[in-house]
Amino acid sequence: MGKLLPSIDEHTLQFIKTQKMFFVATAATTGKVNLSPKGSDSFRVLSPNQVAWLNLTGSGNETAAHLLENNRMTIMMCAFEGKPNIMRLYGTAKAIYEQDPEWTTYSPLFEDNTGARQIFLMEVNQVQHSCGMAVPLYDYIEQRDLLDKTHDKLGREKVKEYWKAKNMVSLDGLPTGQKI
Repeated sequence: MGKLLPSIDEHTLQFIKTQKMFFVATAATTGKVNLSPKGSDSFRVLSPNQVAWLNLTGSGNETAAHLLENNRMTIMMCAFEGKPNIMRLYGTAKAIYEQDPEWTTYSPLFEDNTGARQIFLMEVNQVQHSCGMAVPLYDYIEQRDLLDKTHDKLGREKVKEYWKAKNMVSLDGLPTGQKI
């Protein structure tokens, strides 16, 4: 049976700390719904109603584009090992870029990363737990480091050139707000 909470309680916090990946969903008013898996050590709980995650450079920048038009965000984590559970955080979010004053507040929460594109700050207004009894069990091996190695090989300036070429508009042609 599902359980709704107004904020991240201790049980939810402990569940989050054990997860090795999370999924982020956003959507503009029209166009595609974006759902992205995220890994590495990129997620932080800042308070019972606030989380942040470091977004790395990738092939698209849909989340940033969607948030400019519609700031709703859902984050989902599910137990692939141990007791079944699906946990969703519902709320609103914004992108923080290295040129923004808030960057100096939030970037120290994460390890330096050549591919860091933005930090998403989410205000959580509801937490949902559901059974997850049909989610398969998987054995975790390790985090992949291929993206980090690619970014490090390119260097920060080439990563920013990539943004200009690939991250300025969404798949639906919406501006992403990417700052260079």
